[in-house]
Amino acid sequence: MFRKTPSAVAGILLVMACLAQFPSPASAQQPVVVELFTSEGCSDCPPADALLAELSRQRIVGNTELVLLEEHVEYWNQQGWIDRFSSPEFTQRQADYIRQLHLATPYAPQMVVDGHLQGVGNNPSAVRRMIAEASTNPKPSTVTLHWVSRGKLKVIVDASSQERQRVLLAITEDGLTTNVHGGENGGRVLNHNAVVRNLKQLGNTADGKFETTVNLPSKSDWKTPSLRAIVLVQNPTSGVILGAASAPYPPPGSSTPGR
Repeated sequence: MFRKTPSAVAGILLVMACLAQFPSPASAQQPVVVELFTSEGCSDCPPADALLAELSRQRIVGNTELVLLEEHVEYWNQQGWIDRFSSPEFTQRQADYIRQLHLATPYAPQMVVDGHLQGVGNNPSAVRRMIAEASTNPKPSTVTLHWVSRGKLKVIVDASSQERQRVLLAITEDGLTTNVHGGENGGRVLNHNAVVRNLKQLGNTADGKFETTVNLPSKSDWKTPSLRAIVLVQNPTSGVILGAASAPYPPPGSSTPGR
């Protein structure tokens, strides 16, 4: 496990400064996907959660759009606290990255950027370097999201490669808080942003194309104004993120413009 660095706030500012110096292609925002594998049972994880929260407050930096996912793993649930956000899907997703990145074992907090760069999630300087590197590499696949109606999203993927690519949908929620009563973080109040509430595969590209309209899942304890739909295009073998897009849920009573 890893402990919080004393320069966390300075490191966050360096993330933003470093991103700002990288011009990206003249057209649309360049998405950079940042996935944090974390757990409420891990005492080293709150600083990483805080770093992701800082990034979530400035998702657009210059021509770079940060696409953020906080995925809670299960293997810390045996240490005295059951993380209500943990899921076997996220544990398996991290295990896939561990295999694809040729690492010895999973750990938390781990930050994975664009599916091929990884480092300790509570190390701001390492996160800064990964995001800056990823921001200079345009994604080969374009993802377009269009709200057909509230709760119904049209997804269009235009891939440069004819090889099959996996298309994933994630629903994230901001502004979540937990009073932890046991384990390493017992007695602490933990705040979370970009928590993945649902993750599923929509399908695969065929001949460089993919299109579908999906009814988004909903649960009574999800706060709609804090939800965001994220679509990822990923190489199923290497794990590299080839395309991404993110869209907040439209507020009640609003029109649903495309994006």
